[in-house]
This record gives sequence, C-alpha cells and structure tokens, in this order.
Amino acid sequence: MDFDKKIVELKIELPEAKAPAGNYVATKITGKLLYISGQISIDERGELIKGKIGKDLKTEDGYEAAKRCGLSIISQVKKACDNDLSKVKSCVKLTGFVNSTEDFIEQPKVINGASDLIASVFGDAGMHTRAAVSTNSLPLGVSVEVDAIFELN
Repeated sequence: MDFDKKIVELKIELPEAKAPAGNYVATKITGKLLYISGQISIDERGELIKGKIGKDLKTEDGYEAAKRCGLSIISQVKKACDNDLSKVKSCVKLTGFVNSTEDFIEQPKVINGASDLIASVFGDAGMHTRAAVSTNSLPLGVSVEVDAIFELN
C-alpha cells in the first residue's frame, strides 16, 4: 500500500512536524524501531486543544483531539523517514493519555481518534497495540497526548 497516496485519497492535510518543547528528541530510531515522542492536541490553526474531558469537553471532542495527535504522529514519522513513508513496516503501539475527570471512563473511545486515523492511513500495517490512560493533567493544559512506536523495513 502506498501510504502517501492514501493520505491524499483521504484528503488529509498533515501539520508541520514540531520540534520538541524540552530537552528530548521528537523521534528516535533504534534498530528497526521508530519511537515518536508524545504529540499533544493542537488544532488545524496551531492552537492548543485544552480542557478536561468529562468537564470542559465531551468524548467526541476528545476523539477529535486524539485524531489531531495522530496527524502529528504521522508528520513526525514522515520527517524521521526522510519523507518516505514506504520505510514504514507497521505501527507497533500507541499510548494515549487523556486529561479527564476522575469519573470519566471513556478513555478508549477518546484514543480511538488516533487509532482510527493510523489504521485508515496505514491499513493492516496500522493495526497496533495500545494503552488509553486517564490523567489529571497534561502539559500546557492540553486534552490529549499520544506517543507511538513504529517498525521500519
């Protein structure tokens, strides 16, 4: 499957791959594994998607925020692979963090935003293992953060 062609077919516009905000790297390749640092929820205008799911935002809003994290993950993968997504063999794992209230229990539905996007772009190669974790706070007050591990050819 041509992943770049699929991105065009799905009319997906990838955001710019952002540099890290701290003392770490955005991506790291070790052996055939590509690690993507946590990507936070940023909308198409470059504004942070902030708020607590279950209080300020609904599950559906969280899903869209997680989808935006997924777009940033793909941008980071593309940059790490010198703009050649054919180097991707598979997505191994996503870990999603949801800034949510203590009684909110739909973290998996929120992180599906990132999972569904990765699966739609990478097909069978996009099927991954996953964790969806609730947290009481995330950097800069964002709603969602997702990191990833990919296997390269």
